[in-house]
Amino acid sequence: MLLAPGCFVLVLAVFHSGMRAMATVVEDFNHVERCKDSLYMGTPPRGIIDFKLKKICQRYADKPRYVTLYDPHKRIPVYSAYTFKKTEGDRRVDYPWMYEPQLAETDGNGNMMPFPQGYLHMKFEDSQAVLDDYSDVVLYERGHLNPDQHQSDPHDRAATYTLTNVVPEIREFNIGPWREHEERIRVRLNNFCRGTAYIVTGVTTAGHMIRRNNQDRVGIPEDVWSAYCCTEYDRNAPHDVRVRFPSHAALAKNSKENNKVQELTVQDLENYLKNKMDVDQNLQIFYDNCISPSPLPQYLHRTI
Repeated sequence: MLLAPGCFVLVLAVFHSGMRAMATVVEDFNHVERCKDSLYMGTPPRGIIDFKLKKICQRYADKPRYVTLYDPHKRIPVYSAYTFKKTEGDRRVDYPWMYEPQLAETDGNGNMMPFPQGYLHMKFEDSQAVLDDYSDVVLYERGHLNPDQHQSDPHDRAATYTLTNVVPEIREFNIGPWREHEERIRVRLNNFCRGTAYIVTGVTTAGHMIRRNNQDRVGIPEDVWSAYCCTEYDRNAPHDVRVRFPSHAALAKNSKENNKVQELTVQDLENYLKNKMDVDQNLQIFYDNCISPSPLPQYLHRTI
């Protein structure tokens, strides 16, 4: 059957509309419009063995906000990747906690949803952590990988309050060394990053789990790590700041003691993670190692 030109356009429009509304659990972060904007050069970390993991384009109020690689078996994120927004760093605690319906079903509009007041179907508990997993554990806080104080827009901040962006962090570590690190990075990027800063924050695990009703429920991180990439930065920054650009990383133990945050190069972090995560030897957190584009000739690079 032949279609008139107008009908053909209508068919295409319906197809593309369906693509925009697709679920937020995706085969590739590039499959959802603007989802890859959270990643440096639109490229996720390379070398992570992820055939059992879920790629979540964290969508809130019909807009992609950041991305998460999620482990539905340990019910925690492996990492969240986001763009840093300049902010005063104040914390908001009145956002509702949310879950990701698309981990359990493919219908819906692709947005994360607030936990209901009453019953939540068991299929959601099977695929992700729920509020009950954290309700009776006094040792742990819900630790954001994409923290709200690294975002400025109210919707971007609200979108960080999903349990798919959260891991169990020892309370003393969460409110002490790691919060201090998040603030230190906020101030550094606020003051010295002139372009877009891309951040990837993740965890390693060693098999320890939060249990509920005699079942293993939520993986407890052994390490928390983070790395940022900002290729447009203040070349006149103090030397001790300038050496931490265009990229730098941090690593700490998720423990009550010996939990000091160590700053290190991204390459040193990658070498550490090769022995701690299910990755191959090609692990690369940022495309092309976040090499900063420079107008200077090669022989002048060492003078920067």
